[in-house]
Amino acid sequence: MKKFINAVENVEKEMLSGLFKAHPDKIKPIDCEGVIVRKEKSENKVAVITGGGSGHEPSFGGYVGKGMLDAAVAGAIYTSPAADHIYEALKAVATDKGVLMIPMNYTGDIMNFEMAAEMAQMDGIETDMVVTNDDVAVDNSLYTVGRRGVAGTVLVHKIAGAMAETGANLQEVKAVAEKAIDNVRTMGVAINPSTIPAAGKPGFELNDDEMEIGIGIHGEPGVKKDKLKTANEICDMLLDKILSDLDYSGSEVALLVNGSGGTPLMELYLINNYVHEALASKGIKIYKSFVGNYMTSIEQEGFSLTLLKLDEQLKTLLDAPADTIAFKE
Repeated sequence: MKKFINAVENVEKEMLSGLFKAHPDKIKPIDCEGVIVRKEKSENKVAVITGGGSGHEPSFGGYVGKGMLDAAVAGAIYTSPAADHIYEALKAVATDKGVLMIPMNYTGDIMNFEMAAEMAQMDGIETDMVVTNDDVAVDNSLYTVGRRGVAGTVLVHKIAGAMAETGANLQEVKAVAEKAIDNVRTMGVAINPSTIPAAGKPGFELNDDEMEIGIGIHGEPGVKKDKLKTANEICDMLLDKILSDLDYSGSEVALLVNGSGGTPLMELYLINNYVHEALASKGIKIYKSFVGNYMTSIEQEGFSLTLLKLDEQLKTLLDAPADTIAFKE
């Protein structure tokens, strides 16, 4: 294992310290490990928070700011944040209009967010929760009951955060987040795995002529290995799975071409070029596309495609201003 780190046990702490030092104009820490909040608390709106393991940068702290999240809670690499840390985040950002929590569908995350919500409710903080589950690769996994939440979660954060900025109440923000969840699907692939520093070895192995289809975001294997194909052929495989899961015919969509951390932007833009052509040939119009590293898996070489079916409300919220470290509109 070769990585630019110091002590394995200090990776997450040093990473977060560096994040705060790089962006003091947008975020700040509180007196609780792993919690990232807006520099200025935003009152008179529903607060929106999320969290998950480190290793997915810029998720999740990169989306704390105007138009998206009020707080994010980072656990150890690929590990759920602790319930008491989530509770401290809830207390730090809660307003009279309540807090919407948006974790991804992983068993530990759900359990800890629910425990934190129970503690917050005992303090009189109104909370509610939606869970992202956009991955079409698997219906159940070692980490979940039901589908995993993956890169499409970022678009749900954008939609919910924009709705909260309008002054909508908690149930209205929840409803539009659920609409986004119902209409977003993702599928991913990798050609090289990631290595968790504490493990010291890759999460799976591939030969030079192989790829892993249906990856998650925690360095776990996909649903099958296959021989490496051209980028266009791989995109067709991913799109076939997505389009067979939800009827996008005649729709306008947001497209997210998400890098897993080790894939060059050159290749992501090449992929984006083909997906535009492929969707156009199917009568699906891309309203807006996003290309880059939005939810990574440390240094994994891979990418995922996300489609979000849009209506006028979702388009308006997607276009609304956002000012965060990693997402600006």
